[in-house]
Amino acid sequence: MGYAGFRSVKPALEKPGNLIYPHSMANLFEIPVHTLAGEPTTLAPYKGRVLLIVNTASKCGLTPQYEGLETLYNTYKDSGFEVLGFPANDFAGQEPGTSEEIQTFCQTRFNVSFPMFEKVVATGPDKSPIYATLTAAQPVAKIGDPGFKDKLRGYGLTVRDVPELTWNFEKFLVNRDGLIIARFAPDMVPTDPAIVAAIEANLPPA
Repeated sequence: MGYAGFRSVKPALEKPGNLIYPHSMANLFEIPVHTLAGEPTTLAPYKGRVLLIVNTASKCGLTPQYEGLETLYNTYKDSGFEVLGFPANDFAGQEPGTSEEIQTFCQTRFNVSFPMFEKVVATGPDKSPIYATLTAAQPVAKIGDPGFKDKLRGYGLTVRDVPELTWNFEKFLVNRDGLIIARFAPDMVPTDPAIVAAIEANLPPA
């Protein structure tokens, strides 16, 4: 995968401890991020492709979704589609590993070949600009199991209010124009028919 050079961008709006970027095509792709190897980059290499952006974790009950994400990636990558994984330790400390540990885990357990990025903060006032932008554009997720949040509470876990992420493996769909067009709940598996249909509807004509 090629990497764009590091580019600083001027935020459109500043809040204490946070940067909010408008969810326009240009700004989404110019937000600075780092690869899992620690190299500074942006999402610019993925312009013109359909993206599924996911906050991942290695020690979560939903971690097996890596397999479904890899299936989606291999099915549609030659048709203009990418899965982009952003590890995050926001939920019950379920992504405690270093970048090296995360990479080893993903490759040895699930043969992950889609792009993975450096761990980010995905919730709260200090959330990364990429997640501030995603949640501002799509504040509410399409629901999988209506009782999913109650199940989390039943385990004694804190469930944040919208627009914050509910848990690991929440999925944002970005179309070829860079617009953030859909958000899917964590418990919706990557190969859920609704997710597959949304991806296929936004791929370029064959």
